[in-house]
Amino acid sequence: MVSDMLPTLENDVLRTFICIAETRNFTRAGDQLGRTQSAVSMQIKRLEERVGVRLLDRDGRGVALTPEGEFLLGHARRMLKLNDQVMAHFLEPEIAGPVRVGTPDDYATYLLPAVLSAFGQSHPAVRVDVTCDNSVDVQRMLMDGELDIALISRGSDTPGGETVRTERLHWVTSATHTTHEEMPLPLAMFPDGCICRRHAITALDRLGRDWRAAYSSRSITAIHGAIIGGFAISILEESTIPPGLRILAPEEGFPALPDVEVTLHVAPGDVAPAVDRLADHIRETLGGLTREALPAA
Repeated sequence: MVSDMLPTLENDVLRTFICIAETRNFTRAGDQLGRTQSAVSMQIKRLEERVGVRLLDRDGRGVALTPEGEFLLGHARRMLKLNDQVMAHFLEPEIAGPVRVGTPDDYATYLLPAVLSAFGQSHPAVRVDVTCDNSVDVQRMLMDGELDIALISRGSDTPGGETVRTERLHWVTSATHTTHEEMPLPLAMFPDGCICRRHAITALDRLGRDWRAAYSSRSITAIHGAIIGGFAISILEESTIPPGLRILAPEEGFPALPDVEVTLHVAPGDVAPAVDRLADHIRETLGGLTREALPAA
């Protein structure tokens, strides 16, 4: 019977709730949504009344999710994703064709899966071909017409592109070995052309600390294995640090490292609709991915 039906959650209100959960601030959420703070507050009040529990804790430092808010957040994201997929099916013409993406192996392993999961569901006729190489060579391939999209690290020799994510860099060693105390310091690194490799060498040279290239691979899994096994240490983006590794602190003799900007580059000139759509999806998705949403490192 109709009287036995449960209340319905409005998608517009759920979008507001998600935005507040991500920004941890009513004002910033209102700015992103194009609404006043009072309008945002009223929507959250209506949502909490609808579900019958408090979803957000507010204090002088910002906004925090309650346990019930954490529960709703995951479900709200899935509900809106399903809504968007259904509406895209009815309102947008089917987009098909191949998209050639180039990116370093660590980004292909840890960043792309979360992006492509939703994209594949909403655009099943698009085939994504991924090439893994270092950032310098990926950009060259893009300019030579071999790729449609490049997702790479920004360096001093990486012109153009737009920053879609920022990653913290850390020195890492095995959690069960003392490789970081060896002299000269053994490093596991991607080959020449890797931005992280440059940061590691520059930082050590400035300290006057002896090092040696102990291990080189284009595979992030292979780099992980060398570190976990105590063969070498390395520097890794925060989202790519697996269990079994330990972050080294400045007081242990390892200087702070600059953040790495992950940049999106699209081939110059007219591109296929599938390329445009995937590029848009990367812009919309990648920056907001939390560590919890990424594949387990």
